[in-house]
Amino acid sequence: MLLNETYPLSNGVQIPKLGLGTWFIDDGKAARAVRDAIEIGYRNIDTAQAYGNERGVGEGVRASGIARDEVFVSTKLAAEIKDYDEAVAAIDESLTTLGLGHIDLMLIHSPQPWDDFRGGDYAEGNRAAWRALEDAHRTGKLRAIGVSNFRQRDLENILGSCTVAPQVNQLLVHTGNTPVELLAYCENRDIIVEAYSPIAHGEILKNPDVRAMAERYSVTVPQLCIRYTLQLGTVSLPKTANPEHMRGNAEVDFVISDQDMATLRDMRAQDYGEHSVFPVYSGK
Repeated sequence: MLLNETYPLSNGVQIPKLGLGTWFIDDGKAARAVRDAIEIGYRNIDTAQAYGNERGVGEGVRASGIARDEVFVSTKLAAEIKDYDEAVAAIDESLTTLGLGHIDLMLIHSPQPWDDFRGGDYAEGNRAAWRALEDAHRTGKLRAIGVSNFRQRDLENILGSCTVAPQVNQLLVHTGNTPVELLAYCENRDIIVEAYSPIAHGEILKNPDVRAMAERYSVTVPQLCIRYTLQLGTVSLPKTANPEHMRGNAEVDFVISDQDMATLRDMRAQDYGEHSVFPVYSGK
């Protein structure tokens, strides 16, 4: 069963292949969504300081009745924090807010603050934030550490000076937006890629070619899109608060042919509708 399958990170920690993304799930509704997901069988829950729902996510995990070490919980250091002391304080704040004893994976949310996304040079600030993650990892507060939205040059900046290499890079990956070279770069350096927004915020549902392919496999478009990211070798993080969708998203035990994988990989579809206002979707 897919929900029981994991990838090994470079430090031996196992990360479940399918997770629940919680972006845009209000703090007041997050506990219920997380509890529902865990009841369905999910063991990988992804949040972030920027989502404003760490408290609810932690509550959901605690209320699930599942042993803490059976649920893999990730959060992210706010993109604006590019300073060692600020990062140390923010890591401790997340630990307190989640209330789960430790965090399984913590990422730097972005190489630049959101209001300067793909803008200025924050190389030194990222190295400082990374040192804070390394220190928290060394003391056992964080079981694994990584980055998000980092391109090759951003990764090289960390790899050039770190004592612990990033174990994860969480990226926007979906049919229509497959960063093939970056995926290969991460794979060659034993960095697991997590694919967020694998359903491209729902805009892909309108794509006639993708719909036709999904019909050929007798699956839904979201199922095809999630399966695609899994076959790329990534962790897939579809976001939903709907238990029915959670179940459907996990029912992806079919195989996409090599030819269809190539078609999906070469597709260009980057219209994100209302979500185009967010920096990561705006093409900056």
